[in-house]
Amino acid sequence: MTNRPSDGLNIHLSQQYSGQSAFALNVDLTLPNTGVTALFGPSGSGKTTLLRCIAGLEKNQQGHIRLNNDQWQDHHTSLPTHRRPIGYVFQDAKLFPHLTAQQNLQFAIQRADKTQTVISSADVIRLMNIESILSQYPAQLSGGERQRVAIARALLIQPKLLLMDEPLAALDETLKQDILPYLERLCRSAKIPILYVSHSLDEVIRLADYMVVLAAGKVIEQGQTQALLGKLGTSFSRYQDASVIIAGTVNRQETEWGLSWLGFDGQAIAFKQAGEKIGDAVRLRIQSRDVSLSLSKQEDSSILNRLTVVIDEIENDPKDPSMTMVRLLAGQTPILAKITRLSAHHLNLKKGQIVIAQIKSVAVLS
Repeated sequence: MTNRPSDGLNIHLSQQYSGQSAFALNVDLTLPNTGVTALFGPSGSGKTTLLRCIAGLEKNQQGHIRLNNDQWQDHHTSLPTHRRPIGYVFQDAKLFPHLTAQQNLQFAIQRADKTQTVISSADVIRLMNIESILSQYPAQLSGGERQRVAIARALLIQPKLLLMDEPLAALDETLKQDILPYLERLCRSAKIPILYVSHSLDEVIRLADYMVVLAAGKVIEQGQTQALLGKLGTSFSRYQDASVIIAGTVNRQETEWGLSWLGFDGQAIAFKQAGEKIGDAVRLRIQSRDVSLSLSKQEDSSILNRLTVVIDEIENDPKDPSMTMVRLLAGQTPILAKITRLSAHHLNLKKGQIVIAQIKSVAVLS
């Protein structure tokens, strides 16, 4: 057996569950101890079960769970949930209905780990933008407001690990879009690791640094989000809306046209302004179906984004014989282009070839 680093979240679980589904959870993971790790997969894949095991809510689990040098569970002992230094955010906010938002937060503060300060109450209230609703009861709040209070309460426990189980699943699309910026802010500023369960690829792309993909209780893929999404041969590259992440810094803005430019690997890509400022770190989502290829820069085109890229890999779509997926590299940043096999043939595309990737600005998702 290879030695594992002590830092990080180490999970080794093997458990058969009784019932008609005969579900079994078998995972062996060492996850980063910083940033956001997404547990991703379809319903029934084991995401929530794994989260509940980490929290100690699933009993009689065989295996090991360790955060950094703190052993939470082994074959002999298992710490109860209240002794595990976690904050837990459920799909339903689960606020105490007889307490105001402020009193819900105070409940967490009184039970916080006094030896660790993850975030001050003033900072978390500002981060979640809940100062104006602290005097209200949960029944008086919208779904999005309740979830923001629930996230604040989980942080004020002063946890060493934050668990988030599909916190947006119970919200409609409008409320999801309202709360996502707060989650992004949290993920950027948190000094603790976050495990984020989701089956929404859009949420994962916006929030996660690392991904673990589960299916039928097993890990089928894992890795840095940007690298994993940019690979061919994965489940992601065969999605209809296969996407990649381009991460960089805003280095130019033209307010007259409502556009910002993201600089990355010596190149720049224009996208619709959305409140970002010069110098801000931003992630953009590029869908493979919105990328076309050209052998030369076509200046007489309405497409603003024309990136010089190198073909790194070509794969015919096993599900659709008419389509080809091309993996491109803009510096070290992978981009995927989904084009017809006929187009690939006409352009005589080959690995190592320098081409132009054309991306409509209106198709870039921030």
